[in-house]
Amino acid sequence: MIRGDKRSQSGGRARRVRALVRKEFRQIMRDPSSILIAFAMPLVLLILFGYGVSLDAKNVPVAVVIEAPTPEAHDFLQSLAQSHYFRPQVFRARQPAESAFRERDVQAIVVLRENFARDLETARRPGEAAEAAHIQVILNGTDSNTANLVSGYIQGAWQTWLAERRLREGISAGALVEIQPRVWFNPELRSTNFLVPGLIAIIMTLIGALLTALVVAREWERGTMEALIVSPVSENEILLGKLIPYFALGIGAMALSVTMSIHVFDVPFRGHILVLGLVAAVFLAAALGLGLLISTATKNQFLASQMAIIVTFLPAFLLSGFIFDITSMPGWVQALTYIVPARYFVACIQTLFLAGDAWSVLLPNLLALAAMAVFFLALTRRKTRKTLE
Repeated sequence: MIRGDKRSQSGGRARRVRALVRKEFRQIMRDPSSILIAFAMPLVLLILFGYGVSLDAKNVPVAVVIEAPTPEAHDFLQSLAQSHYFRPQVFRARQPAESAFRERDVQAIVVLRENFARDLETARRPGEAAEAAHIQVILNGTDSNTANLVSGYIQGAWQTWLAERRLREGISAGALVEIQPRVWFNPELRSTNFLVPGLIAIIMTLIGALLTALVVAREWERGTMEALIVSPVSENEILLGKLIPYFALGIGAMALSVTMSIHVFDVPFRGHILVLGLVAAVFLAAALGLGLLISTATKNQFLASQMAIIVTFLPAFLLSGFIFDITSMPGWVQALTYIVPARYFVACIQTLFLAGDAWSVLLPNLLALAAMAVFFLALTRRKTRKTLE
């Protein structure tokens, strides 16, 4: 008899949870804001950030000052023009080039002095190095990242041109060290391959928190929470009824984001899709739990949405390693990153996309996300009471 009562109670709980899930799905269909958050927001953010945010410098406007037109200077100018990194503009004197530089029409100045060809000829003599010929590069240090990139690109173009010239003219370069770089995981050095997976983590952080940050607060504002309080459903059943529908929406948003990353932005995916699903599910549990905690604590939709953005999006954007390298931050800021769930998700998803199933990276971050999910859900459960207070 007792065993039958237990089965009856278990069946009753399952029916009540199913009823709450159906109610929440109907609420989602009547109020399309959740659909927009789950599916329209990833589309908009991926397109804006995926195409708008890039750490690569391409078609950089560069002023090339040729003080004495010579075949050698023209040859070097052609090598710059053939590179997709530069868009050279030729000047015959330094002053107009500096004016264009001050007005931000160009981002760098490359000066080929009047003795450029003579220095190259001197370098052909025995015992002289080809680097006896110099070029001057003037950079705008306002944006240090772009300045460093442009400096590296110009140095690379200069070294490449010198090497090609040696081969064409049979110039002996002496005993040089030949460097053969090998880039792992992102051999094309495309910043998009690094940024887009991190962007998925930022989007899922915002979506996961926003989806549930409004649900309990909406019940309080509309006065339907009183009906749930007097109903036979328990606090656990209320939480499950809220989490399951939005978990399904979050998984759908994740699938959409991953599909766009692979087929629209051509980001390679080297991991296993089931491992990605596991990581996404654990992270969503943490994000939804945090959003539900905010909603339970505030009981106001406007306040809940503002808190969700401040507590989730800003820390995820700044402290997750999405753009800014965590190891370059001050020690106390690095300590703060350990309480940001997106830090662990960014590490996991970038590893899965670019390196594959590297469990030495995935497992510690996955365990950290699981601990955060348990913490947020347990705290939400403790805050959830069937009272009007």
